[in-house]
Amino acid sequence: MSTLRLTHELGSSVTVRDGDVDLFTYVYQPSTAALESPKPYLHPLRTRRGDLVSLFRPHDHVWHKGIAWSLPVVNDENFWGGPTYVHGQFYVQLPNNGVQQHEGAIDLETGDRARISHELRWITEAGGVLFAEQRALTAEVVSDEAWALTFDTRLTNVSGAPIAIGSPTTRGRENAGYGGLFWRGPRSFTNGTLVGPGASGAGDDVRGSRHEWMGFVGRHDDIDATSLVLMLDDASNPHHPPQWFARSEEFAALNPAPFFSEEVVVAPGETVRFRYAVGIADGGAEAAEPLAGVLRGILEPVAV
Repeated sequence: MSTLRLTHELGSSVTVRDGDVDLFTYVYQPSTAALESPKPYLHPLRTRRGDLVSLFRPHDHVWHKGIAWSLPVVNDENFWGGPTYVHGQFYVQLPNNGVQQHEGAIDLETGDRARISHELRWITEAGGVLFAEQRALTAEVVSDEAWALTFDTRLTNVSGAPIAIGSPTTRGRENAGYGGLFWRGPRSFTNGTLVGPGASGAGDDVRGSRHEWMGFVGRHDDIDATSLVLMLDDASNPHHPPQWFARSEEFAALNPAPFFSEEVVVAPGETVRFRYAVGIADGGAEAAEPLAGVLRGILEPVAV
């Protein structure tokens, strides 16, 4: 439908371009402060029309960066950024901010679909290696108004001991089960609308509910337009359908959270896989269900 082009800033980032619009930049080797748990991220993210739908390093949570695979509870390590939730003490800054470190070469493919794949090591602040990761991102245009991103990660436990992935909720904080593929939206999206299968409303209305997919509809400043960001969970993901961590009143955020209220324990040498499809569209809530159907079709062919 549309030929996508790639621009590679060696040792730093890859930008995917659709015509005259940069759909996103994937920063695989960020220059992030250690306290923010350095990790690859996608920002800026734009619709096909060119409207910005992501936010980078907001002052309220400087570790939020567009879309990123962010895990706040990995045993007692923090690969989210900032302080760690400690029950009875609330959030405490600990010496546990790890890094998702890019390793080796990055593989790129372009054409009707653009694909970015690479390997990473999850390294604790103390220098231990917990996971070896294989990650792949694929982008494709799916209509005149929308494009789709797939995110596929395989985490292999190389630590020699079990690793429990959880959330502040699994550590005792009610209704704070964030962690996983996390999107932070623009400031103008604050007080936007969450929409899912049979559900609609504010973040407080839907947080913690289980759905296959959920979308966020936000309004832009300067232009009379709305955009839709929609995430769909693969049926083979642990704890599918996920509980959702979503906010709209304080800021715009969306996160299918597989560790919301129950840990995933990865045995030594075991590999756990997560796959997601993300739709970015010019439009509103009426586009959500059709877009979810398109994303479901994209995820159906599972690679071996």
